[in-house]
Amino acid sequence: MSLLEVKIPPMGESIASGILAKWHVKDGDVVKKDQPLFELETDKITSEGTAEAAGKITLKVAAGDEVKIGQVVASINSDASAAAAPAAPVAASASEPKLAAKSTEASPAVRRLAAETKVDPATVAGTGKAGRVTKGDMLAAAEKPAAAPVATPADSTPPSASVAPVKTPAAAPARTGERQTRKKMTPLRQKIAQRLVSAQHEAAMLTTFNEVDMSAVMALRAKYQDDFVKKNGLKLGFMSFFVKAVVHALKEVPGINAQIDGDSIVENHYYDIGVAVSTDKGLLVPVVKDCDTLGMAAIEAKIADAAKRARDGKITLADLEGGVFTITNGGTFGSLLSTPIINPPQAAILGMHAINERPVAVNGQVVIRPMMYIALSYDHRLVDGKQAVTFLVKVKQAIEDPTRLVLGV
Repeated sequence: MSLLEVKIPPMGESIASGILAKWHVKDGDVVKKDQPLFELETDKITSEGTAEAAGKITLKVAAGDEVKIGQVVASINSDASAAAAPAAPVAASASEPKLAAKSTEASPAVRRLAAETKVDPATVAGTGKAGRVTKGDMLAAAEKPAAAPVATPADSTPPSASVAPVKTPAAAPARTGERQTRKKMTPLRQKIAQRLVSAQHEAAMLTTFNEVDMSAVMALRAKYQDDFVKKNGLKLGFMSFFVKAVVHALKEVPGINAQIDGDSIVENHYYDIGVAVSTDKGLLVPVVKDCDTLGMAAIEAKIADAAKRARDGKITLADLEGGVFTITNGGTFGSLLSTPIINPPQAAILGMHAINERPVAVNGQVVIRPMMYIALSYDHRLVDGKQAVTFLVKVKQAIEDPTRLVLGV
């Protein structure tokens, strides 16, 4: 018998343990090579473990257990893969194979929603590639009200002609489900909470605001979007403009590209920019390295790739390290204004917000323009007010006149 041990893989020097949050297989299942086996949550990232070989799996720990790096959590008997192969399925209707595929090929996000909402992916019409069910399909299905019961003949019988029907007030709907639920915080959520509280306690945080006219960037995107997509295979978004504008502003105000280390100030001379990404497990900040050397297309591609891997639980610790400045965009959720919290040991963070058409004064005339509020939260121990305001003005100027990014002025 050939047994392969399934171990918790190394996640980086700073991570020694985690929570095996979920098994994607059952004890005794026959698994395929590279099939996702489990979901591991640590205080920094959430990742998936996959099968290194095909065979029959035996689970050694339960979901929810704390496990250490290198611990054996299962074994795979590769000799049993062929013997345990399932028998050929009975002939079914044309729609049944498609429904089965939806369940077996579902993404981790879809499987999580299926467990949480009790909605079977096999019953959901998929809008993804090849008819696959997406996270959006599952959310939409979960929000649909249950079908009304069909009236029976007794329900539809008219009242007697001699007796008028008595109208009674509608009874309040019976409460269903529990009034409260309780679950333990994940290691990632605990770490996020600790870092946010620590940032507010240790830094002298202050926020300054400005507003940006997005007309020029929106016009550029509209003019060159088709050509950009044809050449690069992806859309030109707003984030790449802001990344470039931040790099430009950091060069103009280098005091913000710094951090405190004990009683010393460390000034950075590189431009690795973190872009906050919202996931089911919490906020992660993948870092795009050397943004000063990248073009707009490369920045867009790296952000899209990092965001997808973060949401799929495939982000690595290396993806989250080394940032000198962070950008967060609450506008994607409709936020008009906020005061973001800095990401230590960084000195500052830029908050983007929703774009709304508002009346503004331009050359003595009131005009309607697409406006965005931007916020810079910074550590006042390191950055003074003049530097913060100057930085935010440089970002504003670069967005309102993108040719500045080309000319470097």
